[in-house]
Amino acid sequence: MSKLETNTIDTISGSTNLTLGGTNATDITIPSGVTITNNGTQSGFGGTNTPAFYAKMSTDQSIADKTNVKINFNTEVFDVGSCYDATTNYRFTVPSGQAGKYFIASSIRFNSDAGNNFQYAYNILYKNGSAYSANHINTDNNPTLSDNINVNGIFDLSVGDYFEVFGHLSVISSGSQEIDASEQGTTSYFYGYKIIE
Repeated sequence: MSKLETNTIDTISGSTNLTLGGTNATDITIPSGVTITNNGTQSGFGGTNTPAFYAKMSTDQSIADKTNVKINFNTEVFDVGSCYDATTNYRFTVPSGQAGKYFIASSIRFNSDAGNNFQYAYNILYKNGSAYSANHINTDNNPTLSDNINVNGIFDLSVGDYFEVFGHLSVISSGSQEIDASEQGTTSYFYGYKIIE
């Protein structure tokens, strides 16, 4: 092994690209304790939190009493990697080649009419068709007309795994109840992204 000691490596006049390694090099090792200082533009370092999606509802959605109902997040704010279906299944699916750890979250705002207070409600993340993670409120003796419930988690997912959001509401008497979409989709939404490992 030979050793080159120098202070500056630069390109020859008329050339703009400098290449370290070539046909025989597979790795470049930076010793422990060495700091790399970047004063220019970097490319190919680090990573991105993609695939990533954010979906909301275009309109309020009715929800039956004491029934797990899929929430129709039918409007994509963004969908990097074409991983979210906003037209048919309202679900996020891990794309090919993108297995790994993901942060998945949703928020649901439950509303009921003035004569139909609810006692408890659930926001449920379904994985591959089954309830997987949930959060809920239980108002006990103080029924409420409206409340937000959030649920989130970090999940180790394989290609083809999918997530959907379901809501569950228990009301005191018959009447109307719904998931509130809000004008800007700020009260009910569904989002997620791949975590850089």
